[in-house]
Amino acid sequence: MSTVNLEDARRVIAAAEKKATEIGQPMNIAVVDSGGNLVAHVRQDGAWIGSVNISINKAWTSKAFDISTKDLGDNSQPTQQFFGIQNTNGGKVAIFAGGIPLVRDGVVVGAVGVSGGSGEQDQSVAEAGAAAL
Repeated sequence: MSTVNLEDARRVIAAAEKKATEIGQPMNIAVVDSGGNLVAHVRQDGAWIGSVNISINKAWTSKAFDISTKDLGDNSQPTQQFFGIQNTNGGKVAIFAGGIPLVRDGVVVGAVGVSGGSGEQDQSVAEAGAAAL
């Protein structure tokens, strides 16, 4: 299968939710398919409403460029090759940790985006979600 489906998205979200609960940080968790379209989103009780769109944008960004948003952020700093990329695509590009491509059989089939905690927390929850695919 060349994209994530709802069943895949639910599995990714469940694993991410479990990690968020373990670390005690309510999160917004989004999964997009291979076209960057939203498949599923969860806002855990107590998660910031301001992070809903951020989680979706992290997932979209990660799929749009087939790279983690953390790595894209590292490469978008002044003097780096992608400096200013966050100003493209109508401001939709997220350049901080928490977006990870979902890979199946070596092919990017979607992405997960997480927002609601520190960058380190968002990244660890996204990694837990991605590992469930």
